[in-house]
Amino acid sequence: MSRALLFAGQGAQKVGMGRSLCAGSASARAIYEEANRVLGWDLTRICIDGPDSELTQTRVCQPALFVHGMALHAILKEQGRLEDVAFACGLSLGEITALTAAGVFDFATGLRVVAERGRLMQLACEQSSGTMASVIGEERGKVDELCREFGVEMANLNCPGQIVISGEKTRINAAVAAGKDRGMRKVILLNVAGAYHSRLMEPARAAFAAFLAGIPFNRPGLTVFTNTTGRAVSEPDDIRTALVRQVVSPVLWEDCMRGAAAAGATEFLELGPGGVLAGLARRTNRDWPVRSFAEWADFAA
Repeated sequence: MSRALLFAGQGAQKVGMGRSLCAGSASARAIYEEANRVLGWDLTRICIDGPDSELTQTRVCQPALFVHGMALHAILKEQGRLEDVAFACGLSLGEITALTAAGVFDFATGLRVVAERGRLMQLACEQSSGTMASVIGEERGKVDELCREFGVEMANLNCPGQIVISGEKTRINAAVAAGKDRGMRKVILLNVAGAYHSRLMEPARAAFAAFLAGIPFNRPGLTVFTNTTGRAVSEPDDIRTALVRQVVSPVLWEDCMRGAAAAGATEFLELGPGGVLAGLARRTNRDWPVRSFAEWADFAA
């Protein structure tokens, strides 16, 4: 058996995340304590007590999900449950968590990387007028045609029939209206702070590239699949390029999961709140075994 780790992306966060992990595991508690030291502010308090308005800020929720994922990973490691893990994937910011779990960065470096990414993306949101919408039940080709017509972009290809589009608010609103008029099954505006994974994130991409230029990268100890192509990436320079490109490129999440399965993953372990990734996996292939870990009680199952 070869298992693949799946790490959550932005939107999965919820107030209370980490509470049961810190209460139940010294390893998890140490991860949160180190995170507070590295960041210089009390991430643990916000994760556990909120408020939600603070936790959902991009600059906060990205490191929050990273730390939560790494705390779950630390517990699995402590329990000796990682020996047969060979693959790792992460949705958007979760790709940095996956790379850290694979040894590309140590914990402190990975946290600094994801915190800077979140900070820069929040700035880009504040400096632009963008939003996103979910298109349900349509093929990639039809969604791509809609995007081209209205000058927006596909941002997340999550699973068959679930695609998120991203761009300027006026263009997204027009695309949503057109989709509904043309009988698309479900086209829904999302309540997000900006147009992630689109050209409106270009200022964040450029600044993130400059930041990553000074960060050392190791070769991963696991096979990691990048969001930008859905294929495995292993050379440090290629990983750096993929992380920079990912900020403005679509997240090919379905392709990452299919890539891991094709490479030999026989079970997926979701490390993150909400069971979001388990749901996407099951909608992609119902035969894939998936287990989710988010709370301390999940480790007793």
